[in-house]
Amino acid sequence: MTRREWLSAIPACAAAATGCRRRSERVIGVIAQGRSHLFWQSIHAGANKAAREFGVRVLWNAPTSETDYAGQLQIMQAMINRRVDAIAVAPIDKKAMVSVVERAMREGIPVIIYDTGVDTDLFVARIATDNYGGGRMAGERMGQILGGKGKVLMVACQPGAASTLAREQGFEDVLREKFPGIRIADKRFGMSDFAKSLAVAENMLTAHPDADGMFASNETGSVGAAQALKARRSKTKLVGFDWSPTLLEDLRAGIIDALVVQDPFRMGYEAVKAAVIKLNGGTPQKIQNLPPRLVTRENLDDPDVQRQLNPDLKKYLD
Repeated sequence: MTRREWLSAIPACAAAATGCRRRSERVIGVIAQGRSHLFWQSIHAGANKAAREFGVRVLWNAPTSETDYAGQLQIMQAMINRRVDAIAVAPIDKKAMVSVVERAMREGIPVIIYDTGVDTDLFVARIATDNYGGGRMAGERMGQILGGKGKVLMVACQPGAASTLAREQGFEDVLREKFPGIRIADKRFGMSDFAKSLAVAENMLTAHPDADGMFASNETGSVGAAQALKARRSKTKLVGFDWSPTLLEDLRAGIIDALVVQDPFRMGYEAVKAAVIKLNGGTPQKIQNLPPRLVTRENLDDPDVQRQLNPDLKKYLD
């Protein structure tokens, strides 16, 4: 889309949002996978920023658990029945959400997929991190810090979650292609739960006390793996995915070697922006892959890294 086309797609009320809302307020439902993690809060803040700029309102909701796809289905059905103008959703399960995504599209409600994938092409746009590329980035880092040989453990996320499955596949592919001297000795699912991730990390370390490296494919897995390593004072090198204040502390302390991070604030912003373009008769880019970033102790304090890690959530979530 050219700059001229984009400018024409911005609603006329963007410059005077208050008056426009009084006449006809567009509502965009934004459905996350969960509520508590900083990742989803950052997406919420980014979505709210876009809503303020473009003169729409975000209706935010999510199930309490990131494994509760039935709850997410119910939330989306309710938004369809309410006749919101558009929906942006991060599907918990790529197969379970197909029917409800297709229902919304058939009923004239544009659907934006963000963060993860869904097993249908019937959606307006998908905005997500290049998760496969992020997994490959983690695999490259692991190969480098282990010198191309050793035994690795994996704290995977959960079956059916397209984003983390892509990360895990990217990690495994790089090791197979470039580092044949590194063997994945064990892989278990933490089910996107802190306690379960800690338990599977501990169990794998008990079964493989000589493990040289560990990869965790999401925030909960990274936190659980780091806690297990700290408790054992293990020298196993950890490469994680996502970040939180706790994970950044562990990165500074050397418990974690590196983190592959996303830009959830931008993801939320771009999801709402794509919905606005569609509602104004435009055609947003179908697939938008946001680049991941490798954060280490060496670059953690770089200004551009800090800007990505610390968006002003309070400004947009009040």
